[in-house]
Amino acid sequence: MNKADGQIISKQRYPSPNPNIELSLVTYYSGGLRVMGLLAEPKAEGIYNGFLYLRGGIKSVGMVRPGRIIQFASEGFIVFAPFYRGNQGGEGNEDFAGDDRKDAFAAFTLLQNHSRVDKVHVFGFSRGGVMSLLTALHFPETASIVTWGGVSDMFLTYVERKDLRRMMKRVIGGTPTKFPERYQFRTPLFHLEKLQAPVLIIHGVQDKNVSVEHAYRLEKRLRALDKQVESWYFDSLTHYFPPAINRQVVTDLTKWMKNQTEK
Repeated sequence: MNKADGQIISKQRYPSPNPNIELSLVTYYSGGLRVMGLLAEPKAEGIYNGFLYLRGGIKSVGMVRPGRIIQFASEGFIVFAPFYRGNQGGEGNEDFAGDDRKDAFAAFTLLQNHSRVDKVHVFGFSRGGVMSLLTALHFPETASIVTWGGVSDMFLTYVERKDLRRMMKRVIGGTPTKFPERYQFRTPLFHLEKLQAPVLIIHGVQDKNVSVEHAYRLEKRLRALDKQVESWYFDSLTHYFPPAINRQVVTDLTKWMKNQTEK
């Protein structure tokens, strides 16, 4: 059997909180591994934009929530959210934007191959910020990128998040001082000259999980390269937005995405 990246191995129905959205647990190939993810498809017939949702965290921290996927699908997208390798029964092990970026790449291909998907947008939250940028660098045809509370610099994450250092040394294989090339490999700021898709940056200025400096560095670099970028900063908010504001931002960002495909 041909194990092509993005090829769906199995798809089974998953309880959906929205009667208008069909939710499925999908197993797909990524670099020869069987990786899991959630697929949300509006039941209404028609062609939709694809929405690749790249989660934050690692392992059980920041796991994909069905309600969040449904929220974006309800705005008129076919949404796929990979769990990343080694999670929820998937094969392999996460390595924090190392080889597990292939899970995002294969998920992008999965959406591209979907019979009801036109263009594919990429969304990253928290650690998913670097994953979204790396994916768009790999796929120049990406329609747009949104990074929300997103990491852009792995060196900065190591400096700021003392609580993550042990995990990062274990997963990445050392410190930024000893192995700068491993952190540079995971930091898209060094490769943005190749980026083609428009970028929307969303960040709470009071964010203590991923400092707003990540957003500032990303925006500064994109502007220096004369790339298309827009930023929405929320002065009083942290990593997690209150429900009412969250809902409004979801509506606004999905509208922004659709506008990019209409230009």
